[in-house]
Amino acid sequence: MKNRKEKKKVRSKLERLLEFPTEISTGEPKITMLGFHEILIENFKGILEYEDFYIKISTYIGNININGFNLSLNQMTEDDVKITGIIDCVDFENTENTDEEEIS
Repeated sequence: MKNRKEKKKVRSKLERLLEFPTEISTGEPKITMLGFHEILIENFKGILEYEDFYIKISTYIGNININGFNLSLNQMTEDDVKITGIIDCVDFENTENTDEEEIS
């Protein structure tokens, strides 16, 4: 049976060969901001908090906190959410256990 490192190496080679975007194969969030008025978050798990001045989004690697004014969930699908309003600040909370992973 292959260990975790060997599985990751094989998966990485296959992803490069097939030219998969990283966010699709790993489940990591992809964040796209358009100025200070729109943010699109792909690969999210759920919405933890929602106010017109604060939105907290859960992802597979942590939480994304968005602060601003007149924030609203403009569009939402199973995998992505689009937030509009006046975005003042975006910060990240890492909830992933990074001690086990090796940085390459």
